[in-house]
Amino acid sequence: MTLPPGQRAVQGFPRFGTHLHHPPPEVPAEPVLEVGGALSEGFTLTVAEVAKLPRRVVEADFHCVAGWTATGLRWEGTGFAEFYRTRVVPLVDSGVEISHVIFEGLDGFQAVAVLEDALGEDVLIADRLDGEPLNGDHGAPLRLVSPSQYGFMNTKHLCRIEFRTSAPPAPDRFSPISGHQRARVWHEERHRYLPGRVVRPVYHWLIEPIRKLSARGSVAN
Repeated sequence: MTLPPGQRAVQGFPRFGTHLHHPPPEVPAEPVLEVGGALSEGFTLTVAEVAKLPRRVVEADFHCVAGWTATGLRWEGTGFAEFYRTRVVPLVDSGVEISHVIFEGLDGFQAVAVLEDALGEDVLIADRLDGEPLNGDHGAPLRLVSPSQYGFMNTKHLCRIEFRTSAPPAPDRFSPISGHQRARVWHEERHRYLPGRVVRPVYHWLIEPIRKLSARGSVAN
């Protein structure tokens, strides 16, 4: 098995994210996915409606920016590229050029992706993992899955997608460990300013503590 630069395979699929010390957000009784931004009009789909869109299965590894990789995951959902072509493009006015996509989760987390990356063949709006509906640890009820990008681009608890004609300012752009704008794992684009090879030793030291913290959080939830 060949992994991207600086990654190490782990057993299982740990819960990850900036809110490990909090339980997953509560899922609304009738969850929806809002779509807006530089469109002639926004729209909303219920999670049930998303599940009725054309389905795909993607088998892929998941690469955390902290250096661990969960291997052989099986995601199910609707392809983002097809969703964009069929549901979004008809609402883009002539002369408007979409360049970026903001993905927002119920926990308030946002990821900003370059449209070219979001339209990758293996990018999904997923609702199932390994044959089961997503649970709270892994992004219920919907999440973005982009296997060629680090985990922080794979927004969990997806509730809103916003299309932009330019890159919005990154809230952490002045931080030395701010996330890379494209986060491509095979280019080791972990951070905006620091080369991936510089942070590898620190992240490898943190893998086991992260796993233990993840396990405690899952038990507590």
